Amino acid sequence: MFSFSPDQDLRFIRAILSESDDCIKIIGLDGTLQFMSEGGKRVMEVDNFEEHKGCPWPDFWQGQGNASAVSSIESAREGRSSSFTAAAKTAKGNPRYWHVKVSPVLGANGEVVGVLSVSRDVTAMKEFEEQQELLRHELSHRIRNILALVQAVANQTLRDDVDMVSAKPAFMARLSALGQAQDLLIQKTHERTSLSAVVETAASQSPGRIIVSGPHVALSSRSAIAIAMSLHELLTNATKYGALSNEDGRVELSWRLDRTGDEAALELVWAEKLGPPVKEPKKKGFGSKMIERVLTSYVNGATSISYFPEGVVVRLNAPLKGLSKD
Repeated sequence: MFSFSPDQDLRFIRAILSESDDCIKIIGLDGTLQFMSEGGKRVMEVDNFEEHKGCPWPDFWQGQGNASAVSSIESAREGRSSSFTAAAKTAKGNPRYWHVKVSPVLGANGEVVGVLSVSRDVTAMKEFEEQQELLRHELSHRIRNILALVQAVANQTLRDDVDMVSAKPAFMARLSALGQAQDLLIQKTHERTSLSAVVETAASQSPGRIIVSGPHVALSSRSAIAIAMSLHELLTNATKYGALSNEDGRVELSWRLDRTGDEAALELVWAEKLGPPVKEPKKKGFGSKMIERVLTSYVNGATSISYFPEGVVVRLNAPLKGLSKD
């Protein structure tokens, strides 16, 4: 057991208040600010407390925070404690979120003589909660997009392929391409990737056979998945029947940005060369339908497929704002 002199007690209390990162304040019964701890001045970025002393404490809060501060003072006057969480700027104008505990200060006879307010900076926790909420919305949105795309792939595959023996491997390959696109998005960000990353992932399946060139273009998750799936179909067809089915063929995959019109647009070109002679098919398969319909709707652009004797050429023209829209 140890004891301090009154002066030592005061210095000890001041040291504790100085080290604490909580903003500890004494508020008068009229709601004006009377005292702030040294640690509180630090976290509130207050250089000169005298400039703030005597100011109405609720005025430091806006909107619902102001109403909560007024209500908490009224509760303290009646001898009750309360708490709230709200946003308030520091003395230097930096936004913060605070969890505030407000309690009555009792005198010797048990009467309320003042109000104690302890504010704790919970900005990091609030930002984390907001980020988690955004991620939940993004995850829900992306799952809906994926399920819609899987449904389209399944319907088209089962309708176009003659029997389940051929339908099953085609369907599984398309799901694998969808999974690779998702992996790419997760590796980059939760919401965005680039056209270069999507193209390079596809080109890695035929190293040295696909020549890639083009500037940086940001893609939303929706556009990235649609383009990745379309490139998978083009690669599959080129490997089976086109330029990648022999030893000499290659693919030139390039894109450019056109800023001459009312809005910036992307032109992407898949051009097969040195493959077997090409004939336009009598019946369009899943790949052609997906590229012309699904891809077009996903990126809000226009797509064309040309069957030149020297090789298939696919063109995609899409506004940049369509490519970044989820």
